[in-house]
Amino acid sequence: MSDKKIKNNLDNLGNKLRLVIKSGKFSLGYNTTIKSLREGKCKFIVIANNCTSTRRLELEYYAMLNKCPVNHFYGNNSDLGISCGKAFRCSCIGIIDPGDADISNFINKN
Repeated sequence: MSDKKIKNNLDNLGNKLRLVIKSGKFSLGYNTTIKSLREGKCKFIVIANNCTSTRRLELEYYAMLNKCPVNHFYGNNSDLGISCGKAFRCSCIGIIDPGDADISNFINKN
């Protein structure tokens, strides 16, 4: 993808993530996301670009079993944390309830 499309997608997803953080339910981080995937609660997963391959593959495997769409974030884990409005890094986010955010267009792309 071109740089303009990547930046546009990053901005759109960042805005949606902020809205999910404010109004919905989510699991932030690898361990809690795996837990919510095992319980079958996750509706959507966002994985940072620099997440390690073993963790990424495990998340994708559980998502496949759960029939949960996965979106790869075009930024590192610091960017993902900042776009969520947090001051720390996170490798993945599991969205349990999107709240007011309309993430259906990101789900339909995958």
